[in-house]
Amino acid sequence: MEYSFFGKTGLKVSRLCLGTMTFTSRGGHQSLCDQETAWAIMDRFVEAGGNFIDTADTYWNGDSERVIGNWMEARDHDRSKLIIATKCGNHDIKGNENAPGLSRHNIIRSVEDSLKRLKTSYIDILYTHVWDEGTPLAETLATLNSLVEQGKVRYVGCSNLTGWQLQLASIEGSKLTQGGYVALQQQYNLLCREVEFEVTKVADREGIALIPWSPLKGGWLSGKMSRNAGAPPAGSRVQATERDGNKSQANPDWESMAGREQTWNIIDKLGEIAKVNKKNVAQTSIRWLLEQPNVPSVIIGVKTMAQLEDNLGAVGWSLNPKQVAELETVSRVQEPYPYEMINRINLANERVRGKDVKLPRTAELMKAIQPK
Repeated sequence: MEYSFFGKTGLKVSRLCLGTMTFTSRGGHQSLCDQETAWAIMDRFVEAGGNFIDTADTYWNGDSERVIGNWMEARDHDRSKLIIATKCGNHDIKGNENAPGLSRHNIIRSVEDSLKRLKTSYIDILYTHVWDEGTPLAETLATLNSLVEQGKVRYVGCSNLTGWQLQLASIEGSKLTQGGYVALQQQYNLLCREVEFEVTKVADREGIALIPWSPLKGGWLSGKMSRNAGAPPAGSRVQATERDGNKSQANPDWESMAGREQTWNIIDKLGEIAKVNKKNVAQTSIRWLLEQPNVPSVIIGVKTMAQLEDNLGAVGWSLNPKQVAELETVSRVQEPYPYEMINRINLANERVRGKDVKLPRTAELMKAIQPK
């Protein structure tokens, strides 16, 4: 296993983070695993050196948290060796008008409930799951700040934000002692690079660690998809999406992805590079993310021991610079206005240092125009 500091904090996390959205005490669906399987997966992950586990209060109505809590209690783990992350703000509770949301009321309720389900006295990392347009950002951050000061939460992060939302949160968070976001959990993979227009740049400039989720884009970068098949393989997540009709960014269907030539060009290039490194497409896809700047850890979602063993093969080796560049080229997203214009002019005027355009931070600009 490899380890990295969690952004600008002194916390060290394993470079693979075990996502547990598939964990339930029941199982019963091809996309889920029951408690016995989940415990075996967590046992093996820890044995392999993993210390970073991610869940959320909304995963199966809190059942994922219960599975983790029962496992920690049954195994009598040294709690200080495990980094447990969960999320709040997106759990829709029937009959509760204040859930979901990031109000002080709902965050405190959510954290207290998560602590009970996880059977622990503190949460290592608490993410706000989505942006809440109905609650003042200052209220959300002040509440998170107080939870850190109480010791119920160690670090706070956010998830699924736009560039302007992340920048605003960084400005507001800098006014607090502990409430600022130190990490952003965001979908990021070779088939989803639009976040590079603004989000990754803000995160890098503000010292906010980027934690990618869906590194295999719902199975599309798993190595199982074939250009000539004409349909997703049986038992795959993509087939389940086709059947259930629950298409989304996290669950892309066959038609929307297979109809793009770039999809197959990326998969073909991954296959070439994987063969050279004696790895497979999934491992190479995850490794590309681990080679990106400001990415201390990548969330892997598994439902079987075989999938975990396969994903563990993404650490302990590196892509060479030429391979990273080839994957960057084949997966590049065309820049819309004004990004194309800004970057073109800066390049022409030699105003670029590496990939970092030398422009003042939005935060610094905003401070400069504040009335004295």
